Amino acid sequence: MASRIVIDPVTRIEGHAKISIYLDDQGEVTDARFHVTEFRGFEKFCEGRPFWEMPAITARVCGICPVSHLLTSAKVGDRLLAVQIPPAAEKLRRLMNLGQIIQSHALSFFHLSSPDLLLGWESDPAQRNLFGLMAVEPELARSGIRLRQFGQKIIEHLGGRKIHPSWAVPGGVRSHLSDIGKAEIRGQLPEARTTILKTLERFKQLLADLEREAHIFGNFPSLFMALVAPDGGWEHYDGQLRFVDSGGNIIADRLDPSDYPKFLGEAVQPDSYLKSPYYKPLGYPDQAQHCRLESGLYRVGPLARLNVCDRLGTPLADQELQIFRQQGTVNSSFFYHYARLIEILTCIERIESALDDPDLQSEHLRGRADVNQQEAIGVGEAPRGTLFHHYKIDETGLLTQVNLIIATGQNNLAMNRTVAQIARHYIHGREIPEPMLNRVEAGIRAFDPCLSCSTHAAGQMPLQLQLVGANGEILDQVFR
Repeated sequence: MASRIVIDPVTRIEGHAKISIYLDDQGEVTDARFHVTEFRGFEKFCEGRPFWEMPAITARVCGICPVSHLLTSAKVGDRLLAVQIPPAAEKLRRLMNLGQIIQSHALSFFHLSSPDLLLGWESDPAQRNLFGLMAVEPELARSGIRLRQFGQKIIEHLGGRKIHPSWAVPGGVRSHLSDIGKAEIRGQLPEARTTILKTLERFKQLLADLEREAHIFGNFPSLFMALVAPDGGWEHYDGQLRFVDSGGNIIADRLDPSDYPKFLGEAVQPDSYLKSPYYKPLGYPDQAQHCRLESGLYRVGPLARLNVCDRLGTPLADQELQIFRQQGTVNSSFFYHYARLIEILTCIERIESALDDPDLQSEHLRGRADVNQQEAIGVGEAPRGTLFHHYKIDETGLLTQVNLIIATGQNNLAMNRTVAQIARHYIHGREIPEPMLNRVEAGIRAFDPCLSCSTHAAGQMPLQLQLVGANGEILDQVFR
């Protein structure tokens, strides 16, 4: 009897979603789907607003990565004004984005995913959370909290507050780094560096015990996309787009992000509010070509950035990148965790080298102009991947059209593939063992999806899972 398993809600992610797992008459998985069940509507209700307000408004799109939307929106404003922002403003924006990547990656790894990695997939779900980790691994948990605080402090010193800073504006930024802020950031760097180096070593030691998960948690060929610097190095604020395939071959390079409609399509699935972008030249990976390498499915985020770039550009991080790439391009989504840790190290090293730049305390922070363009696109690298803001305005500066392409949407097709791969490996029959459910959810957590545009839900959330037969009969159910 064909049936369906529904996991609703998925726990320890940001926002609200559910997973449907479809079984055939023999209880084997035929398909699995990741559904985003909430509707945002930001693109529509921003219409009619002055574009000057958009950095502050879109910073409210997400409570975990507000800086990403703030900076990307400000970049659109720069283009609408047709101004070149002062060098100091760009350097300060870059500094804030480095802090943003640190705090978001630390939250994802230490708060949301490490309970599975360190306590075990089959540990008691009542203890498999941050508080359970604090009881067993107090030093690691405390270090992770402080590492996130370090990233948040950088944001606060620049923007005045840790969350939703109203700081970057069209044409530049509002304020420079203070002497107090510079001294505090410098004083916290040694502890942050020590924490991430210890955590990297700990994670690499765990890989021997996590070999099975690494092999089946979203391990499939796909494209990868990210920004790269002019020299092909790791980039997080500006640059051009590069696509590589699962063998590491560059299939498209030096793409102007402003031309994204030429090479990115945006599909809509009837069972989710999350859009499904794809690489146009290779086409949408529908069911008929679901497993074809040459389809347009691609991944973004830390794993993609490490697969796409030629180098990270800092000594310790480049050493780690060589170890990471020992077997070539990394295709398992499980290694998003590993990539986040390496990116944190990259950010720490870049912050340390940037602090002595006198431009960080310059007073020349803003270029001023009036509306000179009526359409513009801003692109940056959010912690979870490449972020696009596309605005159209009238002659007075009021928005007539807004399009946001977020990283989680770009990973949507890959998340569906990941859920199906894990489910096929672990589900055989109509029973619902909790450790199996946790592994399916963990496949989604590897991407650290950002769904509700508010705050992460750490720890246990209520969950009801039902196994329903084709005739509507409830065959089994589990409550959390």
